[in-house]
Amino acid sequence: MSPTRPHASQAAAVAGPRQVLLFSGHRVDAPGRAVPRFPPDKERAAARRIAEVLDRLGAGPADLALTQGAAGGDLLFAEACLDRGVPLQLMLPLPEEAFIAQSILSGADGASWRDRFLALRARLHGSPRIADDELGPPPAGADLWARGNAWLLEAALAHGAQRLRFLTLWDGSGGDGSGGTQHMVDEVRHRHGQVYWIDTRSL
Repeated sequence: MSPTRPHASQAAAVAGPRQVLLFSGHRVDAPGRAVPRFPPDKERAAARRIAEVLDRLGAGPADLALTQGAAGGDLLFAEACLDRGVPLQLMLPLPEEAFIAQSILSGADGASWRDRFLALRARLHGSPRIADDELGPPPAGADLWARGNAWLLEAALAHGAQRLRFLTLWDGSGGDGSGGTQHMVDEVRHRHGQVYWIDTRSL
């Protein structure tokens, strides 16, 4: 008796995602930010540009999306991926409660973004992955944001560098500290990954 051949969807699962859609981008500006970077009134334009890139890439159920889930670009990307049936994995650099406090509630209209995060979380097939749970407690003095970026990028590259498609919502400048969007852009470029840059200055 000949062995049973796997169904096409099962074979695809074994082979891995067609492409890995990795995202890192600016959070929505906090109230009173001195130099605007991603003002709240640019949200719709940013969402439209993210959607355009995903559509050009043909994003769909055969792919995998990875991001952290901060208020702003991350959540816009995550929502757009789920709308297209892309399996999504959130990877948080901090425990969830601390992440919500620092990366969601601290921006403009933080309570609304928190509600969007929780609504999106409820649509996921699995819980967000937490850096401390998988990497262990960080060393004293470690940059948790740079650590989170490296973890996120390594998770994407584990499926093969040729599958990586990196989307970024970025103004082209350095961040407010280490471990920000520029850090991730530099790391992806160092690995010769494909970068799809949405410049917030052009929104």
